[in-house]
Amino acid sequence: MSRSTEAEAWQLSVERQLKSRIVTMSPLGGGDFAQAYKAELSTGQSVFIKTHQSPPANFFTTEATGLSWLRQTNSVAIPEVLAVSDDPPYLVLEWVELGGGKRDDEALGTALAQLHKHPFECFGRPDRRTTGSLAVPNEPTQQWVTFYATQRLLPLADIAQTRGALPSSSIDKLRTVADKLDKWELNEPVSLLHGDLWAGNRVVDMAGNSWLIDPAVHGGNREFDIAMMMLFGGYDKSCFAAYHEEYPLQADWQLRVSLHQLAPLTVHAIKFGGSYVTATAAALDKYT
Repeated sequence: MSRSTEAEAWQLSVERQLKSRIVTMSPLGGGDFAQAYKAELSTGQSVFIKTHQSPPANFFTTEATGLSWLRQTNSVAIPEVLAVSDDPPYLVLEWVELGGGKRDDEALGTALAQLHKHPFECFGRPDRRTTGSLAVPNEPTQQWVTFYATQRLLPLADIAQTRGALPSSSIDKLRTVADKLDKWELNEPVSLLHGDLWAGNRVVDMAGNSWLIDPAVHGGNREFDIAMMMLFGGYDKSCFAAYHEEYPLQADWQLRVSLHQLAPLTVHAIKFGGSYVTATAAALDKYT
């Protein structure tokens, strides 16, 4: 296999960790941040590898830790972490063969509810690791109001202002919403969240089983994962019905969907602009 000098460092490191040689490597599409590959090893095993030329600090070990937390709940299907490094940067996961089976959204809804039943020690992350390509903070807190204000809305407002991603009116409204979160009385225990549950981060294997990938794992209010699922669509009504049957959501949760969507909408406005700027403003208008 032909290798550039730059690529050779992380590929050789993967081989050392796996104690197997990479025989072939095929690029995969679908990501907006990392480069992903399907690799065939000399042992005959297929693995998934992703890397990045200059990721945020601790990016891949943070993701690996989150995947391990999710996997330890024995609720949703999560690929096993086989190798990980931040220097050189890469993450190696078990290969999941996709397609062919009819997806079972009802089973996914039940599994997500079981995931959210698992207690977590804090809002944010006990290791204080940031998540995502914008490196949003996850300082541990004991209240949702404090977490969502100081670790999501206010930092994202600052980033959006620095980058000129949102008009000043939206920046001001984000800060106003952050200052008034206590009116919602979200007093549920902290849940372990996937943290980025748009439909592209759910994949379906040959048997129709759903697997979750590319998380931004943290402790939060479980409505956040539900709101993220609803933001871009792609999940059947049976998924939400099964979730509610297993672990009913708090009263008036529908009124807070756009509130939880403010964080991912702002992230998308910062990264991609366009219609996300308008969508962020529309969500803000519901709460200001």
